[in-house]
Amino acid sequence: MTGPSFRAIPPGPLTGIVAGGVTVFVLAVALGLSALDLSWAWVVYPLGFGGLLPLAMGAAARHERRTGSDRRPGGTDSGSASPDTALEDLRRRYARGEVDEAEFERRVERLLRTETVDETREYLDGAGR
Repeated sequence: MTGPSFRAIPPGPLTGIVAGGVTVFVLAVALGLSALDLSWAWVVYPLGFGGLLPLAMGAAARHERRTGSDRRPGGTDSGSASPDTALEDLRRRYARGEVDEAEFERRVERLLRTETVDETREYLDGAGR
């Protein structure tokens, strides 16, 4: 028996912005303290890059996952899936046994009937039944 499968999710735009902001902040504080000739200014680097940066990026990534705030073109939005993507997803679910044969056939038929936006509207209005 295999364990749970986890897919790597690429970081979204918020994670990149947070990483850049924290990096600039840590460098500004460290260089500012160095300019003041403080001997302990070096401590800012490991605390900032080893502690603050991973925490901030983790919090940003968690926020993006929870809110679904991936705003990149072609991002993960189930409402914008193409029929080909939906069919591939349905095939994978059938292969894993999540969908039985009758449900698979019903969904494939629905996907083939509603390939365009107009066909989908007609189907939802009852004309496709």
